[in-house]
Amino acid sequence: MKLLKAAGFFMTVGVSVICNAQVANTAVSKTNNEKPFDFTVEQFADIKVLRYQIPGWENLTLKEQELVYYLTQAGTAGRDIMWDQNYKNNLKIRKALEQIYVSYKGDKKSTDWKNFEIYLKRVWFSNGIHHHYSNEKIKPDFSKEYFAGLLKATKTKLSPEITAILFNNEDSKKVNLDESKGLLAGSAINFYDKGITLQEAEDFYKKQTSPDPKKPVSYGLNSKLVKNAKGQLDEKVWKSGGMYGAAIDKIIFWLEKAKTVAENKKQGDAIGLLIEYYRTGSLKTWDDYNIAWLHATEGNIDYISGFIEVYNDPLGYRGSYEGVVQIKDFDMSAKMEVVSKSAQWFEDNSPLMPEHKKKNVVGVSYKTVIVAGESGDASPSTPIGVNLPNADWIRAEHGSKSVSLGNIIDAYSKSSGSGKLKEFANDEEEIALAKQYGEIGDKLHTALHEVVGHASGQINEGVGTPKETLKSYASTLEEGRADLVGLYYLYNPKLQELGLVDDWKKVGMESYDSYIRNGLMTQLVRLDLGANIEEAHMRNRQWVSAWVFEKGKKDNVIEKITRNGKTYFNITDYDKLHDLFGQLLREVQRIKSEGDYNAGKALVENYGVKVDQKLHAEVLERNKQFPSAPYSGFVNPILEPKVDAKGKIISIEVKQPKTFAEQMLDYSKNFGFLPLEN
Repeated sequence: MKLLKAAGFFMTVGVSVICNAQVANTAVSKTNNEKPFDFTVEQFADIKVLRYQIPGWENLTLKEQELVYYLTQAGTAGRDIMWDQNYKNNLKIRKALEQIYVSYKGDKKSTDWKNFEIYLKRVWFSNGIHHHYSNEKIKPDFSKEYFAGLLKATKTKLSPEITAILFNNEDSKKVNLDESKGLLAGSAINFYDKGITLQEAEDFYKKQTSPDPKKPVSYGLNSKLVKNAKGQLDEKVWKSGGMYGAAIDKIIFWLEKAKTVAENKKQGDAIGLLIEYYRTGSLKTWDDYNIAWLHATEGNIDYISGFIEVYNDPLGYRGSYEGVVQIKDFDMSAKMEVVSKSAQWFEDNSPLMPEHKKKNVVGVSYKTVIVAGESGDASPSTPIGVNLPNADWIRAEHGSKSVSLGNIIDAYSKSSGSGKLKEFANDEEEIALAKQYGEIGDKLHTALHEVVGHASGQINEGVGTPKETLKSYASTLEEGRADLVGLYYLYNPKLQELGLVDDWKKVGMESYDSYIRNGLMTQLVRLDLGANIEEAHMRNRQWVSAWVFEKGKKDNVIEKITRNGKTYFNITDYDKLHDLFGQLLREVQRIKSEGDYNAGKALVENYGVKVDQKLHAEVLERNKQFPSAPYSGFVNPILEPKVDAKGKIISIEVKQPKTFAEQMLDYSKNFGFLPLEN
C-alpha cells in the first residue's frame, strides 16, 4: 500500500503537506560542500518535475553502492511493462512521439510545436496517454492536421486508427470506477481483453480456490486475462518466456548481479526467490519471496520490486509493475522505531469492536529511507511512504515493512512555499499551528498510517479478501481506514508520553485542520470543473472528511464559513471530532472485517465521489494566483559506474539529469526492451 504525494502543496492520503510548515519558499538547498542544489527541473501544464538527492552516498561501501546500482538497473529494466499495462497502444505512441521530437527540423518556435512538446512531456510523466492521477485521456492542444504534418515531416509511422485515438473519445478513461459505465468496458487499462465482461471475470476467479483458505493466493496479480482461440478465459502470465518476458529477462539479469553483492544471506535468499518468481510466475513463490523479504531486515539497502499495487485494476486483482531502491536513514529510523514498538498498544486501545482487533500485531518494522532510484508505478510520480506486502494473511502472520521516503519528502518541502496555506486556512491561529507543527504532524501521520493503520484490524474467519468482498471499493476503503487510524491517534497524549511530540494537543489540532481543509476543499484543484472523484486516495480523503462534517452538524463540530465571498472550514470542537473519527474507523473496520459490500459502497458513493460544484469553481478560481503546478514528480539521479581494465567496478558516481527530456529519451533508448506488440 502506498502513501502518495502528487503535489507540492497537497498530500494525496490526507496528511497535511509538509511544505505548509515552511516559512521560506526555496527551491535550492546546499550540499556538504556548499554548492547549491536546484530541486526544480521544469514545469509544464499541471506538472512540476523535481530532482532529489542521495545524501550519505559517499558513506556507503563500494559493495553497497554496487548493490544499489544493480537494483536500480533492474527496476528501470521493467519500465516498458508499466507503459504497456497502462494502455495497449502506449509503446507505439511513445515511439512515434519520440521520433518526431528528435527528428523534426521545422519551426520549433511555433505555438503548435510547443504544445506538442508539452503533450509529449505529459505522456512521459504519466507513463502513457492517460493522466497519472485523474485517469482521463490527455488531449493534445494541437490539431490532428498539425500532427499529420509532423508524422510526414519526420517519416514517422503511426497507424490512422491509433492516431485517431489521440484526438477522439475512444478509451477516454484508464481506470473507470463508475459501475454504470462498466468497470471493464469503461477502462482502457491493458489488464483484460476487450469484450470480457465483469461477470465473466468474477466467475473465472471464483473457480480459483487456494490450497489453504487461510492463506489465499493472490490470483490474477501477475497476468492479463484474455480469451483464447476457443473463446475461453485464460491468463497470459507476466514472466520469463511469457508476456513481458523480454523485459523480465533483463530484470532477472540485473537481480542476479545484485544477489552476488547482497549484504547478508537472508537478503541474498530473498533476491533469489524474487528471481525465481520472475522466471516462473508462480504466485506461491511470490508469497515465499514476500515472507523472506520481510525477514531480511539486516543491512543498509532494501528494495521493492514486482507487480504490486492493484489500484489500476478496477476489479483489484492485477498489480502494476514498480521498483524502488532505498538506503536506510539511520537517524530518522531510530526516531520512528518508537511508533513501531508501540503497535500493539495502539491496536489494544483502538475504538474497533473487540472481535476485530488483532491479539498479536506481528513484526511491524518502520524505517525512514533515502531513495536511490524509482521505476514503473513509482516514477516519475512517486509515493512518500510504502507499507508492504499487501497480502493480509502474510501481514497477520509475518508482519510488514513500512518505509517513509525521507529524501523525497525533503525535496517536496524545499521546492514549495506557504502561500496556498495562507489562502485556504481559516485564520492566523490555523496558519501558526501549521507552521509550527505541520512537519512533525505529517511525519507522524505517515508513520501511523503505514505502521499502525495498515497493520491493524482483522478479517472475520470465513470472510473473503477485500478485493473479493468489497470489489472496486476495496482500495479507497483500506486507505481511508489507515488514514482514520492515524487521525484517531494524532490527537492522543500517548504521542507525548512516547516522546514523539512536545504538545500532543496542538499537533493533533494542526493535523485535523489540514486534513479537513484538504479533504473538503483544497484537493479539488486536481479536478476539472464538473468531474467526479475517481482516484482512490482522493475519494478516501473526501468521504472521511464529508462523513465527519455531516455527522458533526448537530453539534457544529466543523463549521462552514463564508467570508468576503470565500469559503473556509473551522473546527470548533477537536474532542468531538476525535470521537467522530473513532466512530467512523470502527464502522470501516466492521465493513472490512465482515465484507459488507453494500455498506462500503454506500459510504464511498454517498460521501466520496460527488463534488460540490459551486465550491469547486471557487477553489479553482482562488488557486489561479499560484503558479506552482498541482502535481509533482521526479527525475532519478544517474548512477554512473567507473570500471578498471578488467571491467570491474571501482567507483560509482551520482549525477543529475539536466532535463526531463534527457532522462526520458535515455530510458527509451537503453531500457526499451519490449516489442511494440505484446
